[in-house]
Amino acid sequence: MATKKKPAAKTKTVAKKTARKPLKKKITRAATPAVKAKKPKPKLKKVKVFKKPLPRKPAPKAKLKAGKKAPKGPKGLPEQQRDAALKILDERQATEIVTMDVRGRSAMADYVIVATGRSARQLAAIADYLRAAFAQIGVRKIRVEGLPQGDWVLIDGGDVLVHLFRPEVRRYYSIEDIGNRRHGG
Repeated sequence: MATKKKPAAKTKTVAKKTARKPLKKKITRAATPAVKAKKPKPKLKKVKVFKKPLPRKPAPKAKLKAGKKAPKGPKGLPEQQRDAALKILDERQATEIVTMDVRGRSAMADYVIVATGRSARQLAAIADYLRAAFAQIGVRKIRVEGLPQGDWVLIDGGDVLVHLFRPEVRRYYSIEDIGNRRHGG
């Protein structure tokens, strides 16, 4: 049998004519080399800035001889802190509150307050209230130590140190007796 061959397909190539427009060159200033003239910088005027004056510190406390009381005058920041701390300790049901006046005996603080709380949760709440009260008075750097453990919490308000203890920890350390002990004994 003879097979018939199919005629080959004819392919046409069609060339498209595209009309090309000649490109116009734009001449810009950036294309031409030019030297920029430097503008002189304006002179800045010195202006005095007046800051708000810091509050005055209270006058240095006079050393008192034994048996004499301090003269009553306007309350300074340490006294305001002490009063605020005692108010909060009383409101938040802290027990065995002892206030020690260490002015003249310690450069670290003017007052040390020691109090006892029933639980770690109560101590944390009291510490939070004390921090807020000190901030409201205007104390800037308030440090709180010992919150995670909750046995002994120290609130350092600068002029007033507040030690909060659980009852058994306070008995163990007996911190209020430290001032009465002598060195080496």
